[in-house]
Amino acid sequence: MMVGEEEVQTLYEILNREAETSGYHLNPDREFTEYLVKGLIVNERRYGYRACPCRLASGVKAEDLDIICPCDYRDSDLNEYGQCYCGLYVTEEILKGKKEAGSIPERRGQTAREVKVIAEEDAGLPYPVWRCKVCGYLCARDMPPEVCPICKASKERFERFI
Repeated sequence: MMVGEEEVQTLYEILNREAETSGYHLNPDREFTEYLVKGLIVNERRYGYRACPCRLASGVKAEDLDIICPCDYRDSDLNEYGQCYCGLYVTEEILKGKKEAGSIPERRGQTAREVKVIAEEDAGLPYPVWRCKVCGYLCARDMPPEVCPICKASKERFERFI
């Protein structure tokens, strides 16, 4: 699939702006990062969503929710390795050259930490609490927000927490 340079630059700028305003950083290797952005565009055209360009997507959105960028594993990978699996997002240490980026193991398919869901009536709360599976943002309201205000993940990336 042909992806134009202007399209890559536009999405790069959007992702960079969203990352920086949310406390994240894109990989400082511009050529590498643009290659990943191009992969996101290709996957969005192919599947209708921005599946991680370094993982094999099924093409079924419900099965791939965990790997739609930003993926559910991004924050854990950043905390443990300084970068996400594909290397699109990095910590400030890597950004400033204090730490070198490297390869990291794939988390997908591993048993994730179970999040205990408490029935609304048992919790005694007037609203259910929703948790963003990407960044952990919590909010109490009837339904999850359309877009996470922290990491910009879509509504379907939320789970009922309480």
